[in-house]
Amino acid sequence: MEQANAISTYMFLAVTVMVGLAGVFVRFLDEIWGHGFLFTSISNVILIIGTIMALKAVFSILGKQ
Repeated sequence: MEQANAISTYMFLAVTVMVGLAGVFVRFLDEIWGHGFLFTSISNVILIIGTIMALKAVFSILGKQ
């Protein structure tokens, strides 16, 4: 139960949300500079990393009860 209430877990979850937002922002850089495949690929990688980090945080909250 201590892991579910730990501040570090929620700080990590906040960082993962920021990583996800960075991935969304990179996706829309295509409209500014026009390198569609490059920015789409980079944003997909960033979004996958953010998703994995978020799932790790959520499962650490749920798993240690």
